[in-house]
Amino acid sequence: MTQRDAAAPPERNYAVIAASLKTAPAARACDAGAMQRCVDALWNALAPTGVSWLGFYLHDPDNTLRLGATRASPLVLGPHRDKPACSPIGLKGVCGQALTTGKTRIVHDVTELGNKYIACDPRDASEIVIPLVVQFPDGAQRRWGVLDVDSHTVGAFDTSDDSGLRTALDAAGLLLVSAEIAPGTQPPIDQLLLAAYS
Repeated sequence: MTQRDAAAPPERNYAVIAASLKTAPAARACDAGAMQRCVDALWNALAPTGVSWLGFYLHDPDNTLRLGATRASPLVLGPHRDKPACSPIGLKGVCGQALTTGKTRIVHDVTELGNKYIACDPRDASEIVIPLVVQFPDGAQRRWGVLDVDSHTVGAFDTSDDSGLRTALDAAGLLLVSAEIAPGTQPPIDQLLLAAYS
């Protein structure tokens, strides 16, 4: 049974989470180890506050990671907690919208999305998704994935969660990462994904 409308999102201490992530090794673009450390820190702190699932989806339209992505369903599941999730998924849902627009999506009540909601867990009632960006030496930027956070409670997330999650992602080196590549070259994002998962 889905819980309905919490009076207000619970207090979440993102400063403590960010401080714990700053002590970790520096991340590189699409760094699987950094994503797992971030997921573990966020899960340990946020699960008791009503978060039901969280994880990364990686944009891999060429199926470089061999995880089943297609052009129609280019988002594949990366590090996540604490149960399985749909993968690969298309761009019509909230994760795809955050990726394509480059803007955080906060969904107060997923039932309002109708067929634009991809329900991996039918108990989920609200969601926040934050896009992740890689910056190349020439200044060009490209979105490489998203952080997706779900709750069984309607209204579980607000702009303070957006700010707090961005602070944690930044501390982990995952919000805006610099591509370390040779001068004069710019590999496609799929090569960065492959390097991170090799």
